[in-house]
Amino acid sequence: MAEAIRMPLLSDTMKEGVIAEWHKKVGDKVKSDDVIADVETDKATMEVMPYVDGTLLYIGVEKGKAAKVNGIIAIVGKEGEDYSKILAEEAKNEEAPKEEKTAEQPAATQPAPAPSGTTPASTTTTPAAAPKKGDATVVRMPLLSDTMKEGKIVAWHKKEGDKVKSDDVLADVETDKATMEVMPYADGTLLYIGVKEGEAAKVNDIIAIVGKPGTDVKPYLQNDLAVQNEETAGEPKDSDQSGVRAKAEVSPVQTEGGTEEDDERVKASPLAKKLAEEKGIDIRQVKGSGDNGRIIKRDVDQFQPSQAAAQPAQQKQVAATPPVALGKEGYTDQPLSQMRKVIAQRLSESKFTAPHFYLRMTVTMDKAIEARKAINEVSPVKVSFNDLIVKAAAMALRKHPEVNSSWMGDFVRQNQHIHIGNAVAIEDGLIVPVIKFADQKSLSQIAEESKSLAEKARTKKLQPPEFSGNTFTISNLGMMDIDEFTAIINPPDSCILAVGKIAATPVVENNQVVVRQLLKLTLSCDHRVVDGAVGARFLQTLKAHLENPVTMLV
Repeated sequence: MAEAIRMPLLSDTMKEGVIAEWHKKVGDKVKSDDVIADVETDKATMEVMPYVDGTLLYIGVEKGKAAKVNGIIAIVGKEGEDYSKILAEEAKNEEAPKEEKTAEQPAATQPAPAPSGTTPASTTTTPAAAPKKGDATVVRMPLLSDTMKEGKIVAWHKKEGDKVKSDDVLADVETDKATMEVMPYADGTLLYIGVKEGEAAKVNDIIAIVGKPGTDVKPYLQNDLAVQNEETAGEPKDSDQSGVRAKAEVSPVQTEGGTEEDDERVKASPLAKKLAEEKGIDIRQVKGSGDNGRIIKRDVDQFQPSQAAAQPAQQKQVAATPPVALGKEGYTDQPLSQMRKVIAQRLSESKFTAPHFYLRMTVTMDKAIEARKAINEVSPVKVSFNDLIVKAAAMALRKHPEVNSSWMGDFVRQNQHIHIGNAVAIEDGLIVPVIKFADQKSLSQIAEESKSLAEKARTKKLQPPEFSGNTFTISNLGMMDIDEFTAIINPPDSCILAVGKIAATPVVENNQVVVRQLLKLTLSCDHRVVDGAVGARFLQTLKAHLENPVTMLV
């Protein structure tokens, strides 16, 4: 299925981008991580990637010409695929807003006169002095995933007063999916930091301001506050204290270490502290190379503790830990990570909205074990049992497209493409990297992609296109010695397959007791989309592929 590549929003002030260079031409094969074009924005020149594999079918903007943000600049799909529908829909969508704007223009161009003796309401929110354009750039919390509502600042790499460049990393932001870097896309001085390390900000909130030294940031903050007030003018207010809170937010944040009372507090970034804890390193022994001796990630990575120094630190740590009396009650409150918040929200919505039912089946894996051994003798990358299950599920979905569907409220969307989500457990929770077009890939391709995506997930380096777009999900706990389990459906999918361990089990065949390697599968189905018979037929096909893997090769 052809996909439109659109002009991305690469800075907060960007309205359009100019194609500085095309690195591919129509007819070229492209991969998801290929750079297909360079785009010049109002801030910098950036690279554009398609995030899909296929053939470059169409280029919509010539080199040197501009395209508006979200406008189609290219289309990637199968060779020879018809993409006229995409362009027709785009033209239709562009015409609709123009007609609405024309109809509303007379009323919008001139404000309605205020009644005599009254003051227009807008005067209460207009700042006294509008900021000069070009003096400063507001850096906002970006939308880094499709489910993101807020982001937590894990670490600031710059402090107020530092010089920054457009491609400098200002901060690390933890989303519900991964930890990602935020750049200012502007050269200048960091004038203002609006969110402390460890605190969260909603998407599009101001987190920093970059500009010329000495620029007054108050007008920028007041402008933003005025816009928020206009947006929430019709909403009920809790009390007049909201204005006091808003004023408090305008004041610059205190720098780290200003209000701490703990004498033993070490100046270190949260990422460095977390890394030191994971490695069992006493953070107090690490020498910081950051600003004012602040310990950063690099210092922890390069730290080499001496045996003599490590021993007293351990003794001190033991002495500092008070003994726990037998029978004494206690608890520790763990703050929720962004990922855990979204897992709770999305899976609660799925469980209590979608009527789940479950189908269980046992698969004999003896032939699959033999086939995997033979495959790994010739495969360039090691193929796992999970890779076999991904391939078998993709092949079964091709025969049963009803299972490869999504509930859309007032209609059911039957997906023609097969994108398999593969649940991966990480420290903060669970993330689902997606193997796209899994039915069209070989076992070695699936194995290589699965391994790469799992590693990116564990190191929080997954990009949004790599964990979105799933049409079916597999959750495998077999490697953790789980016999069988049921999984909650991962929206927008209508089904999820729970995979247990392969276990040697005595079974009766032809009145003889023999030992077979058995695997238990559980399919969770959304009854609004998939009926019991449909799910059962899918499992029968899946079982046939796994019990005779040769069928996946023809």
